[in-house]
Amino acid sequence: MKQNHLLNFVKNAVNKRFYLLMVLATFSGLSLMATEDRTVAEPLKEISGQVTDGSTGEPIIGATIQAKGTAQGTVTDYDGNYSLSVNDDVTMLIVSYIGYQTMEVAIDGRSKVNVELNEGVTLGEVQVVGSRSFRRSATDSPVAVDVIDVADISASTGRVAINEILQYAAPSFNATKQSGSDGADHIDPASLRGLGPDQTLVLVNGKRRHQSSLVNVFGTRGRGNSGTDLNAIPASAIKRIEILRDGASAQYGSDAIAGVINIVLKDKTDGISGGITYGAYSTAVGEGYEEEYGDALFNVNGTNRALDPDGDASFDGNTTQVGLNYGIALGEDGGFANFTAEYLSKDRTLRPGFSWRKGYGSAAIDGFNFMVNMAMPLGENTEFYAFGGRNYRDTDAFAFSRSSFADGDNRSVPSLYPNGFTPRITSIITDASASGGIRHQMDNGWMVDFNNTYGKNDFHYFIKDSNNASMGAASPTDFDAGGHGLSINTTGLDFSKYNEDILAGVNFAFGLEYRTENFTIFAGEEASYSLYDTLGVAITNPAVQVPAVDSNGDGLSGGSQGFPGYSPANEVDRNRSNLGAYFDVEANITDAFLLAGALRYETYSDFGETFNYKVAGRYKISDGFSLRGSVSSGFRAPSLAQIHYNLIFNNIVAGRSVPTLLASNTSTVTKAFGIGQLQEETAINTSVGFTFTTGGLTATVDAYSISVDDRIILTDNFDATAFNVGADAAQFFANGVDTKTSGVDVVLNYKKFMADGESSVRFGVAANFNKLEIENINNGNLNEFTFFGPFSQAYLEAAAPDYKIGVNLGYNTPKFDAQLSITQFSEVILQDFQWVDSPATNQAEADALFKVATDVYEAALTMDLSLSYQLSSNFRLTLGANNLLNTYPTAQFDGWTDQGGFNDSVQMGSDGAFFFARLGVNF
Repeated sequence: MKQNHLLNFVKNAVNKRFYLLMVLATFSGLSLMATEDRTVAEPLKEISGQVTDGSTGEPIIGATIQAKGTAQGTVTDYDGNYSLSVNDDVTMLIVSYIGYQTMEVAIDGRSKVNVELNEGVTLGEVQVVGSRSFRRSATDSPVAVDVIDVADISASTGRVAINEILQYAAPSFNATKQSGSDGADHIDPASLRGLGPDQTLVLVNGKRRHQSSLVNVFGTRGRGNSGTDLNAIPASAIKRIEILRDGASAQYGSDAIAGVINIVLKDKTDGISGGITYGAYSTAVGEGYEEEYGDALFNVNGTNRALDPDGDASFDGNTTQVGLNYGIALGEDGGFANFTAEYLSKDRTLRPGFSWRKGYGSAAIDGFNFMVNMAMPLGENTEFYAFGGRNYRDTDAFAFSRSSFADGDNRSVPSLYPNGFTPRITSIITDASASGGIRHQMDNGWMVDFNNTYGKNDFHYFIKDSNNASMGAASPTDFDAGGHGLSINTTGLDFSKYNEDILAGVNFAFGLEYRTENFTIFAGEEASYSLYDTLGVAITNPAVQVPAVDSNGDGLSGGSQGFPGYSPANEVDRNRSNLGAYFDVEANITDAFLLAGALRYETYSDFGETFNYKVAGRYKISDGFSLRGSVSSGFRAPSLAQIHYNLIFNNIVAGRSVPTLLASNTSTVTKAFGIGQLQEETAINTSVGFTFTTGGLTATVDAYSISVDDRIILTDNFDATAFNVGADAAQFFANGVDTKTSGVDVVLNYKKFMADGESSVRFGVAANFNKLEIENINNGNLNEFTFFGPFSQAYLEAAAPDYKIGVNLGYNTPKFDAQLSITQFSEVILQDFQWVDSPATNQAEADALFKVATDVYEAALTMDLSLSYQLSSNFRLTLGANNLLNTYPTAQFDGWTDQGGFNDSVQMGSDGAFFFARLGVNF
């Protein structure tokens, strides 16, 4: 058997490499064919010149020159020079560079056109995140910033969710679809540089966005964290995404330990654009599984799909996305309104699992998104702006299966499910936000921005195809299990001014921010959470009521199977407020040397005060080469969910249900175990790197080190039988570990226009090398293995994979585009469910478990390929495949995986190859 596996492995490896070579050859051939077949409809003329700073006369490197009304364009080189072939009828060039006024320059028959750009911005321009100066570009910044063109990526890759787009576009961004993780099946946890989902701050148009109300309790990634739901924002509404890969608590406040993601919404006014995407996942997972397990393994290569009403299937996870964006000008002074509507429908996937996990796979989604972004001048120096939207999602995921009563599982009511059942955890998620404000430029040059932003997330559970075993045949099969909500309102007043007469230019900024938060848990229906007595009455007085038992006299479980409902005892309605003040300065000490600093003070109504700082600098060795670095302190306040979340649920341990209490941080049980009041996480973040720009090449390399003390974790299970709380075990949120994360980000981008001025080639590399170390476990007097054992430690470390390397190749002509992306993921080491079934209490027991419970998922490579053709001026067709090689995490055959399938969902996911077609529209 082992020899067969080895032979299959070698054959698959050879086939994959051969397939890779064939795809590369095909890609190259298509590119050459497109070049050879291209004909130029009109005669070309050569335009050249230099772009310089209008005040200093210095050349501007990387300025964009575009022939108006065409796709012809180029960028300036190291000396600010450019050369461009344009159609003979082109009469105007558009010249632009961040921090300068865009100019339209008439050619007037000239072959040499020099351009002087003047510094300045329009009132409503959004600055690059990480700087409060409007005169700063991503490569000019003293810290690492990625600027990602979401519209281009979503149009060419077929990816329909922001997490998926960023996973393959940003070097240190990680998001993983999960299965069997309750709420985390429905909202994917995402992170930067391997830190927690709640240690990255998300902004929209520079304003703080609210988080999800979900705290990842059962999820493997982000366990104990609650992050921002990026997928609640439609990709069709986004102009670009800026990712600040540096600590920024002193600039933006709590949650910015790992960095900041700023989503900039579209502001265009030129009609309708959008597209229709359809795709599906291949169910082929390879060979060898049936030989080992036969019919004991479900959902192998589209067969034995017990939960699929259509029987065998070659493809599943059918996905349809329709997105439309409409922009219109408001008046003649730069006002605009931009609207986006997006519909998404995705079926579940089913991948190999055993009888206890027949439904292993990613969740189904039906959702609708709406977003608006607008601005209206109220005079020459004042502008009103507003943006916001609503996201609705109906999601559906399978929980762990329950066997039949005949097989010894009394969680199944025989009359309802004689053969056992697989519960479905479904949810209705609504996410709404609204932001509005006034920008005004005072006569003395100060920019004033007054803003109020409100956001709310509601997560409502509905459990289907389930039962309450203690109710017997009277049990319903569908349950309203209640849910939770989070709302945040932020009011800010910001001032900034650029003073060109101080040193070589200084930007000052200061402001105030007041934030209120509200977290709620609301109860479900009685049957979803109650244990019933022998008379069919919910037990409210255990002293006199006798719990229901099965025909063998064994006790029966209460509540809905799959996910128990929240009871009135779990209900929460808690608030807090926060006041912050900051001061920020960026000083060009000389033309070459930039020094920036920020100070921030915040006070919370529920846990205290914090003061943070940041210092950053950039020095230009030459016009194309700069050194940069930063050091900062950071913090993250414990979320209201981490402080107040509580639930009694059935944890599956050694094949039986163990009633488990997740106690709130304020409860007497928590205090009795010696778990202290949650405090803020604190961090020290340092980075050093360089940027290099020449012609069409841009390179950035940044090394970083992030030390976080008192990270909030969810503990493992403690024995709670002595506390009479209706549960045998208890878990808690605690400031449990100190970690150190270090690594290097490398980003290279090159773009070159061909001699015809229309075609171009692109090459990019985005790589992250990362290491997370758990330096201390703050278990106090509690047993370390019970407090935060190797099983949980492994998942914390797996959220910070050793490396991810992405290589992107592109070839573009006015009619045809081809794009190839290759992503290499590192090895991931996890500890499987044997640690939970028989938890270690000492080092000797742990050493024995390490030998049998360590799962190694080998490094893996995925490939994406897309081909696009411009059918007409209004329609563009794209065909492609993501994960073309159908790469899966290394198969595990022992059945102990945390998510219950034949593997765990690691970086590349576990759905396999996705084939898609997209029709883009533009009117």
